[in-house]
Amino acid sequence: MRVLTQTRPERHRPERHPGRKRVTSREELERAAFALFGAKGFEETTVDDIAAAAGIGRRTFFRYFPSKNDVAWGEFDRELDRMRAMLKDFAPEVPLMEAVRLALIDFNAVPAEQVPLHRRRMELILRVPTLFAHSALRFTAWRQVIAEFVAARTGRVGDELAPQAIAHAVLGVALAAYEHWLDDAEADLAALLDDAMRQLDAAFAGNLR
Repeated sequence: MRVLTQTRPERHRPERHPGRKRVTSREELERAAFALFGAKGFEETTVDDIAAAAGIGRRTFFRYFPSKNDVAWGEFDRELDRMRAMLKDFAPEVPLMEAVRLALIDFNAVPAEQVPLHRRRMELILRVPTLFAHSALRFTAWRQVIAEFVAARTGRVGDELAPQAIAHAVLGVALAAYEHWLDDAEADLAALLDDAMRQLDAAFAGNLR
């Protein structure tokens, strides 16, 4: 499943790495990190390795990401805000589960040229134990957006059982779709998400409209 703040300039001259072009954006630093993850493995790659490969100092790395674990999540927080806004903007006549299905597909959509990077990102998040454990807080935040939407639509409170159960079910659908996608290089992620959500919708048919 798939964070930009303006920072003050450093007071001290940043560490320089002759012969390397220094990164100029969060995206470039992320790509440098993913190249190392692919070459050395996630666990074996250190923050110092990433900073050196990017031609920046260690302190500069932490201006972009709080930790190495956060690199894999990209713009998750910004995309989560966008999904929350999208759900809020659905007209009341759009069925609840249809709105969730459309928002889920949109949240996980990536341009064609970014699919290889997204596949590597999700392989790390779902299949590296350290990162999967690190995902707990982000999965909780993601589920809460769904739960709040369900609660608003059904006259409940977000922490009640029904909204939380649906949020957990939708996350399960997304993770199951991703596992199938990662195992099949020819699979279409949007189609998998759409199919799985329609099956979940059928299970809730008539109960949540």
